[in-house]
Amino acid sequence: MENFVSVINGLVWSNALIALCLGTGLYFSVRTRFLQVRHFKEMFRLLFDGKSTDSGVSSFQALSMSLAGRVGTGNIAGVATAIAFGGPGAMFWMWLVAFLGASTAFIEATLAQIYKEKHLGELRGGPAFYIERGLGIKWFGVLFAIVSVISAGVLLPGVQANSVADGIKNAFNLETWVTGVGLVLIFAAIVFGGVKRIAKFTEYIVPFMAIGYMLIAVIIIVVDFKNLPDVIALVFKSAFNMEAGFGAVFGLAVQWGVKRGIYSNEAGQGTAPHIAAAANVSHPAKQGLVQSFSVYIDTLLVCSATGFMLLMTGKYNVHNPDFGIAGASEFLYSGAQNIAVGPGYTQSAMDSVFPGFGSYFVAIALFFFAFTTILAYYYIAETNISYLTRKFESPFFNYVLKIIMMLVIMYGSINQAKLAWDIGDIGVGLMAWFNIIAIILLQKPALAALKDYEKQKKQGLDPVFNPEDIGVTNAHIWNTIQKNEQV
Repeated sequence: MENFVSVINGLVWSNALIALCLGTGLYFSVRTRFLQVRHFKEMFRLLFDGKSTDSGVSSFQALSMSLAGRVGTGNIAGVATAIAFGGPGAMFWMWLVAFLGASTAFIEATLAQIYKEKHLGELRGGPAFYIERGLGIKWFGVLFAIVSVISAGVLLPGVQANSVADGIKNAFNLETWVTGVGLVLIFAAIVFGGVKRIAKFTEYIVPFMAIGYMLIAVIIIVVDFKNLPDVIALVFKSAFNMEAGFGAVFGLAVQWGVKRGIYSNEAGQGTAPHIAAAANVSHPAKQGLVQSFSVYIDTLLVCSATGFMLLMTGKYNVHNPDFGIAGASEFLYSGAQNIAVGPGYTQSAMDSVFPGFGSYFVAIALFFFAFTTILAYYYIAETNISYLTRKFESPFFNYVLKIIMMLVIMYGSINQAKLAWDIGDIGVGLMAWFNIIAIILLQKPALAALKDYEKQKKQGLDPVFNPEDIGVTNAHIWNTIQKNEQV
């Protein structure tokens, strides 16, 4: 089973996908004239734009829900994995994919807003919706929806559950099955309350957990501040094969940095647009800019916090890809003896500065990070089920999804970490392939929406979207939205 999954993972995450992710981010950065820099101030202002309604959520709630999906085990265990197999240089490539990916995040989120719909009284949208309505290729939309349900509902939740169970076992010596049962019960209590309960939960939990985690990281950096310049230099030298000790993993630094960067910030993956579509805003570009900002929060802040903690404390290993060849050692660097790749690295790093506290803190942070991500995955899977069952006014399939995900969470909690990560990577890779191809083909409406937004802002207006003004069809819900605004 492990060998089969590993082979499939290698095919999905080929060099072609890595090049596609970086190339797409660079292309959209140029096409939007680097909006991630030009509109940084506007991104922050828009965080608190829009209000929650019976059918949609506020911009901040949508941000919190998307961050719930972005800020997960990838920010703790994922960063540790990237460094373990790609060396310190993987950090640079995570930063680069985040910076370029902010423009990709804008395009996909804006498209999700343009082509959103209302189903069972709630706003829904995402790649399947904009593929069908924007590209007019229904079979492609159906295919993406099926892949998304499988990925978000079956393949990805197990990774989050596995890291939570692993972290709690390291800190509290609690059996993984016990953690699994607890996760299942809490998950059920929230998701049976609907999207509004998910939005409320993440609105309060996500900012609290992210700020708390980064504060601890800042303290660790301050304690050993004199080594910060050397650590930053190590990251850049390793990223460009200028550090002899990590030369063997130079190519892997790019591969693991991009892979874990996308897994963490989700730019281009096609997951965040589902949540972006639920935001109640007056113009699609508003939520596009908010989603761009969330990529910065995830990678440049939270992922960097983990990376600097590991590198400054030295509590990490870098595996030697040549291990097994005569004379080759197992590690190019070994600072976390007898600790498996994953959250244990971060727990060890914190314990080295806060003895007796670090492991517990990471376990608790990991619980909140990963659990809110599982909730985001549920919403994504549910949205695609809504797309596939739009002709049915029945929540039956949503109940089936809830039960399946409860089983997946339990299985992921007791599963082997490597298998769980490989399965999760397949899910991320498949969605990224389909979504990036779709947004490249359907970029024009998103770029036109950005131009329209900038034009109205220059006129001193609070931008309002009228699809006909930019030549967009099949965005019928915006006629209803504007009528409601005028009442």
